Amino acid sequence: MPQADIAVVVGSTGAMGQVIVRRLAAKGLTVVAVARSTDALASLVHSTPGVVACAADIASDSATEAIRATCEQLGAPVRLVVQGAGVTTAGGVLTAPTEAVVDAVNIKVGGMLRLMRAVDGRLSAGARLVAIGGHYGFEPTAYAATAGVANAALANLVRQLSWAYGPRGVTSHLVAPGPADTERLHRVAKDRAARDGLSAAEVLDQMRAESAIGAFTTPEQIAWAIALLLDPEADALAGGTLFMDAGRRKGLP
Repeated sequence: MPQADIAVVVGSTGAMGQVIVRRLAAKGLTVVAVARSTDALASLVHSTPGVVACAADIASDSATEAIRATCEQLGAPVRLVVQGAGVTTAGGVLTAPTEAVVDAVNIKVGGMLRLMRAVDGRLSAGARLVAIGGHYGFEPTAYAATAGVANAALANLVRQLSWAYGPRGVTSHLVAPGPADTERLHRVAKDRAARDGLSAAEVLDQMRAESAIGAFTTPEQIAWAIALLLDPEADALAGGTLFMDAGRRKGLP
């Protein structure tokens, strides 16, 4: 029986990554789950059929060989890659340590390059290269330096990859959620509440009000969009950005 095509998901053990992994596995793909924590990976593999663990730190060049070796061992074409590694919040542009901003770019942009170099030889025609960026890469704010700078750079990289891989029938895509309703968001709200003398609930209400529909994006919605990109009709989205910010953007285009 032929081996199922491979999807590689970086950041697979986070709140968003786990939902993405399960969605892709349910579509019949063999999912190579990449993360640093071997314990978290073991739990994910145990709970989700069709998942193969790959312990690697995408911030390090060693991740390239680890991912490549796992895919070669499986022996199937790579149909989809998802760079979903998150970065730490380090404050606004006036106070964020320079090292934190550099680290964020290394994780997001350097991580995508490492991932591509790991799978390049196994990409099939029609494969999708997906990076998860974020709202602040397109709507700069003074209080989200790491996310803003790294995600803006990631958008540029996705466009470059689109032109580099397009002749091979491989498309690249950026998924740009707004604040996602995860434990991380609630930690950010708690920290901001302490800074501003508010309750966490008040801060969350303020953040919801930034959306045209008064909502956060959910991990399930993000996983849905990534799975949708597997459809052949998604060729038309090559190099583009899927804004999943629940109506937060005010700028054009």
